[in-house]
Amino acid sequence: MAETTAERGAAPQGPGAVRLTRYAHGGGCACKIPPGELEAVVAGLLEKADGPRPRLNGELVIGLDDGDDAAVVRVEDGRAIVATADFFTPVVDDPFDWGRIAAANALSDVYAVGGEPLVAVNLLGWPRDVLPMELAGEVLRGGLEVARAAGCHVAGGHSVDDPEPKYGMAVTGLADPGRLLRIDGGRAGLPISLTKPLGVGVLNTRHKATGEVFPQAVAAMTTLNRDASRAALAAGAGCATDVTGFGLLGHLYKLARASGVTAVVDVAAVPYLAGAREAVRDGYVSGGTGRNLAWVVPHLDPGRFGEEDLLLLADAQTSGGLLVAGEIPGAPVVGELVPREGPPLRLR
Repeated sequence: MAETTAERGAAPQGPGAVRLTRYAHGGGCACKIPPGELEAVVAGLLEKADGPRPRLNGELVIGLDDGDDAAVVRVEDGRAIVATADFFTPVVDDPFDWGRIAAANALSDVYAVGGEPLVAVNLLGWPRDVLPMELAGEVLRGGLEVARAAGCHVAGGHSVDDPEPKYGMAVTGLADPGRLLRIDGGRAGLPISLTKPLGVGVLNTRHKATGEVFPQAVAAMTTLNRDASRAALAAGAGCATDVTGFGLLGHLYKLARASGVTAVVDVAAVPYLAGAREAVRDGYVSGGTGRNLAWVVPHLDPGRFGEEDLLLLADAQTSGGLLVAGEIPGAPVVGELVPREGPPLRLR
């Protein structure tokens, strides 16, 4: 039986093959605006609004304050509406896989706060004079497949003619307002669980540079965080966030800061995808990862660990797993929350 492209680790061949990642200045969540710059822009945004405060519908229970993964509004009948949006440039060359990854990533924000997705709309930017619209159709098909696997409707969306291809979704979900996963809900004494291995960022960077295909990275990025979110709620957890563009250290720093604790990472317990360490050693590190590390270094006690470990822990993930303050079945425990002692992040 002949090997598939993914199995032999080669770039797609033939006259119809298109290297989508070559049309993007970044890739996936590594193309996010750096966290320090973003926080400076949104800090005090609501307080700066002019004029009288209008009466708003429902009660905003999770919003801008701590950088949670989605907004949550309590409405009548003991339910809450979850809303989020996420889109990015191509992270892999295969358009169908890119659509699947982008959809799983957008849906993850709903799971990260303990919700279930209900309906999504597509967000598509496409250089229609440069790339065939048939490729855009493959991207949308990939997004639809993953949304359907999540039990989420896809109802239209919005598209623009864009010099750089971009795709994602705006997702609305439902949650129980009494059983949410919040970024500020961490408490000293709780273990930290991580539900997916790290390393997709450096593997995607290698893919963009060389065309090598890494099926283990695609498999991780297209895995929904649905089961992890449900397991966290079933275990009584009240604090979580997903690991995406700011890396494990960046998202854990935000969690520890919001919760008023110190997060201690057991570096040896953190799982990585096959090939991730080799990719770092060979220099395949995105600019986003470097910016993540620069942002957290002032808030980090690195202990005895050097650049390789720090870059892997700061690696900009796309559609990463959940960081849960609590122990959940099947997920490795990678550290613990302790009373605030010195910086909010410490490695051991």
